[in-house]
Amino acid sequence: MATTLTKAADGTTSVDHAARIAHVSKTFATPAGRQLVLDDITLDVAPGEFVTLLGASGCGKSTLLNLVAGLDRPTAGSIETPGGRPALMFQEHALFPWLTAGKNIELALRLRGVAKQERRPEAERLLGLVRLEGAYGKRVHELSGGMRQRVALARALAQDSQLLLMDEPFAALDAITRDVLHDELTRIWRETNLSVLFVTHNVREAVRLAERVVLLSSRPGRIAREWRVDIPQPRRIEDAEVAELSVEITEELRGEIRRHGQH
Repeated sequence: MATTLTKAADGTTSVDHAARIAHVSKTFATPAGRQLVLDDITLDVAPGEFVTLLGASGCGKSTLLNLVAGLDRPTAGSIETPGGRPALMFQEHALFPWLTAGKNIELALRLRGVAKQERRPEAERLLGLVRLEGAYGKRVHELSGGMRQRVALARALAQDSQLLLMDEPFAALDAITRDVLHDELTRIWRETNLSVLFVTHNVREAVRLAERVVLLSSRPGRIAREWRVDIPQPRRIEDAEVAELSVEITEELRGEIRRHGQH
């Protein structure tokens, strides 16, 4: 599928999507034969848009994210990320324990080609962005779980990609820490105008964060339904509007799980 360019009044051009997933399917070889995990997924993420991918465990959410990240290839279809290789943040922080917080971020900067003398100032700026001023010299074991995820987010931002892929990054955190990081992620997204594709199985998390929620069916994963979330930001997980939409989406999710169980 061709990339569409939009021409602005000042003569500059921009793409109309941060990611374009077109008729993507993925199969894996198993002892029982070929297994279809994703089936004909078509999805665009607009520049600056925050999209959550929601679905039951095993529906192919993480598989789709890995395809968009370029860690695997689709069996059929195509994926475009016009802004270059996306940044990826996992559920586990994946920080190198022998490096400080700052040096973990500097590693991403070095791989990006940032000059040595510029790395520390940029790492400190990114730590400030995630509200970890003064943590440059701290070792991983000195950081709480929430702080480690903030460093992991800063390291992802160090890749300077316009598309951030997040695979259940807050699932292992306690409820209060997760709530705080929801606020922080929303703030950073709004300040940076990043495009975000965020995988979760938590319906309220999906509604709290996203402009659009995409529900995948149980395996094989297909797009079952989408919701535009027009609730003003900032949102709280306990907000009545968040709860109301979460109930509606949960019913759809339960229906997908029941249909899967009947096969």
